[in-house]
Amino acid sequence: MNLVFAGTPRFAVPTLERLVDAGFRVSLVLTQPDKPRGRGMAITSSPVKQAAERLRIPVTQPEKIKTNDELRQQLAALGPDAIIVVGYGRIIPQWMLDLPRFGNLNLHASLLPKYRGAAPIQWAIAQGETVTGVTTMRISAGLDTGDILLQREMAIAPDDTTETLAPRLSEIGADLMVETLRGLAAETITARPQEDSLATLAPILKKEDGAIDFRRTAGEIVNRLRGFQPWPGAFTTFHGKALTVKAARAGGAIGEALPAGSLVCDAGRLVVQCGGDTSLEILELQLEGKKRMAASDFIHGYRPKSGERLGE
Repeated sequence: MNLVFAGTPRFAVPTLERLVDAGFRVSLVLTQPDKPRGRGMAITSSPVKQAAERLRIPVTQPEKIKTNDELRQQLAALGPDAIIVVGYGRIIPQWMLDLPRFGNLNLHASLLPKYRGAAPIQWAIAQGETVTGVTTMRISAGLDTGDILLQREMAIAPDDTTETLAPRLSEIGADLMVETLRGLAAETITARPQEDSLATLAPILKKEDGAIDFRRTAGEIVNRLRGFQPWPGAFTTFHGKALTVKAARAGGAIGEALPAGSLVCDAGRLVVQCGGDTSLEILELQLEGKKRMAASDFIHGYRPKSGERLGE
């Protein structure tokens, strides 16, 4: 089977590698243009481009694709049986959807129709899900609305973060894409439409999503902390300076009626009153301009007083 692969992030790399290992012919890789990254803002290739070069697959990096006649002619000349899309970061135009006989096949990191959108792993964890998974689907004109081909579930561990869960999902997703292509070739897969009434959204993350609202329960705050790693994280303020919570755990009632966000400093523990009569014990944190530290070191160095409120 002759394939074109469109992808950009590290999450997509196992699928590209697995397709090559399984004997599929990947004629071309589409990925985002090189961009400045890191503190030095050095021009850096995407993880998918780096993998494609290692696998000696031709790469193209168009700035736009919708009205790109050169790309259209290039893909038409290749005549792919399918275009595999994993985190490419571009809306696929109709001419590209219509080109291959098996369509454009997407690997999505959720059990569709749940968590349609750009950040399904992050929002699944942030919403406290205990099970997620991956879906292969045939891309349509809508946002992750195409017909489902295959799905595979995976448990979310209580201590999972986006950084620990994403690599595991990318591995099972790579296997599922190989299984999907073989099933389509053998005509053993029946595509099924999504139930739109069950859809939930996983929009692209914004900086403000990381702002801690202590009116939420401690469990909700911990889930958002886990989901929003490495960015935007979970942050508040202390004495007018930004304070990032790096590790925390949920607890029960403090035992006294305090406004949400109030601190209780007891025997080296830093506890915050949260909504629903719950409490959040901050284990590690980072104050603006300082290094990451344990809560006990923060208490010793900055001497917060019980009753002070975070976020003011």
